[in-house]
Amino acid sequence: MRALVLLLALLPGAALAGGLGAARTLPAGSVIGAGDLTVIDTDRPGLTDPSAAIGMQTRITIYEGRPLHANMLQPPRVVGRNQIVRLSFRRGALQIDTEGRALSDGAAGDMIRVMNMGSRSTVTAQVMPDGTLAVMN
Repeated sequence: MRALVLLLALLPGAALAGGLGAARTLPAGSVIGAGDLTVIDTDRPGLTDPSAAIGMQTRITIYEGRPLHANMLQPPRVVGRNQIVRLSFRRGALQIDTEGRALSDGAAGDMIRVMNMGSRSTVTAQVMPDGTLAVMN
């Protein structure tokens, strides 16, 4: 019996476990939905919980049937580099809204640098879920 267990452990594919894989080829920048995932047999470690992948954006192209790993995913980008965005500054009753140009990509909650289009000065702003930016300085 011990020999059988040892033999099974040494056979290729004998230790397969379930994991999440791509149900289709997902290009870089794709936001993952439930239909983009499938359960695959793999001996490679990877994601097993669909909630860790659904709603995330791919950093790289993930080919059909490949296992998903956390380092392949990122929070979805709300603002793209060089995108014209609305900047909002609020202090007490004072609120100033203007246009700016994002100097980098940003997901909701990220702090990014933005050039104020009116003054040409660079400010740090937080990306809001709706794509606006709240000026922090």
